Amino acid sequence: MKRMLCFLLLIFLFIFGCKPSSEPSKIKRIINGAGATFPYILYANWTNEYYKLTGVKINYQSIGSGGGIRQIIERTIDFGASDLPLSPDEVEKKGLLQFPTVIGAVVPVVNVPEIKNEKLILDGESLCKIYLGKIKKWNDPQIKALNPNLFLPDKFITPIYRSDASGTTAIFTHYLNGSCKEWKVQIGFGTAVNWRVGIGAKGNEGIANYVKKTPYTIGYVELAYAIQNRLSYTKLKNMSGNIVEPDEEAIKAALSKADFNPLKHFYVWLTNVPEDKAWPIVGATYILLARDKKEINKEVVKFFDWAFKNGDDSAKKLTYIPLSEQIKEKIRNYWKNFGIF
Repeated sequence: MKRMLCFLLLIFLFIFGCKPSSEPSKIKRIINGAGATFPYILYANWTNEYYKLTGVKINYQSIGSGGGIRQIIERTIDFGASDLPLSPDEVEKKGLLQFPTVIGAVVPVVNVPEIKNEKLILDGESLCKIYLGKIKKWNDPQIKALNPNLFLPDKFITPIYRSDASGTTAIFTHYLNGSCKEWKVQIGFGTAVNWRVGIGAKGNEGIANYVKKTPYTIGYVELAYAIQNRLSYTKLKNMSGNIVEPDEEAIKAALSKADFNPLKHFYVWLTNVPEDKAWPIVGATYILLARDKKEINKEVVKFFDWAFKNGDDSAKKLTYIPLSEQIKEKIRNYWKNFGIF
């Protein structure tokens, strides 16, 4: 009987204990990054696949763009991530490198039960006044004029904004800055601004959760967060006066005149692009490297080169727009010029 049990145990171990695993048996290297929540959903996908293939584990913490910028400047991480592009002068001054990885759209999200199955239309002026506290109710005449066929309730609007230093906020406020003179004079743009009204929430996920749970709120998130959380996002009137949705065509239209120049460390803004079909709140998300960490930089760019070659399908499924092959080649040459590729 004992022999039989031992025999069965050996069979069990052979079948279940010796199965090849898709996970590497040993972590070969750990790379630490932190920053933007905007691309976190995609980076989590890429880093997981890369680890399975290579054994290189990339720990990416979505702490917000401001945190990513601060930590790479302080040299406490291997790479930072930001949706706020640093100016060429700042990149040089801080001894950094900067390159984009993917393009995404920021979308206003709303929770208005009375119009749950309809798409609300807004524009830069109405969003500006909502976040300045000048449009207070959903049935305000300015919103009604944009949505003559919708029943808009006599309910107060609760704006939700990012409480942390955020690249998504930088993109959103840069859009408002170019859409509304009052905003430009009173508030301006950046990763953190002096909000006049509303409630703060941390991260794209924080705004998404707050809006999802709380009726009569409005917020702004990267498109992937809106879709994953099944939030209702608005249409927008763009700079050409056309009503657009944040689909692939509209996001790509915002890229049509973008000049990703390696001599300027790829510094570019993609808000309010004067194209007929362009979604007006588009941004690139960037990686920041410390120039003095050449060896670890080689490992970081090896990962992103793999992502550029193998990660486009994942990006598209998650509603991001991959970089063109032309821009990817510019980035590879940029890496080569700094001796990290």
